[in-house]
Amino acid sequence: MATAIILLKIDPRKITGTAEKLLKVPAVTDVYSISGRYDLLVIIKCESTDMIETVITDHLLKTEGITKSETMFAFRSYDKVEGGRAVDVD
Repeated sequence: MATAIILLKIDPRKITGTAEKLLKVPAVTDVYSISGRYDLLVIIKCESTDMIETVITDHLLKTEGITKSETMFAFRSYDKVEGGRAVDVD
């Protein structure tokens, strides 16, 4: 399964409301409030990177309050359940 990690800068007055709206976006599995240059970290999981692109452009980035984004794609997951072994994410 394709996985994207999206870092979002949010209007400070809208962080909580934006996070709640993002949880309603299809394929968004997690939203974290974080410290640092960005305010929220979003995890998206889809069957393909093409589907992730659609979710990001058609849904996620249209959410009110987002002022900046940075998207990363996961190549491999190292999962405690798998005893630290690499698990493909595609």
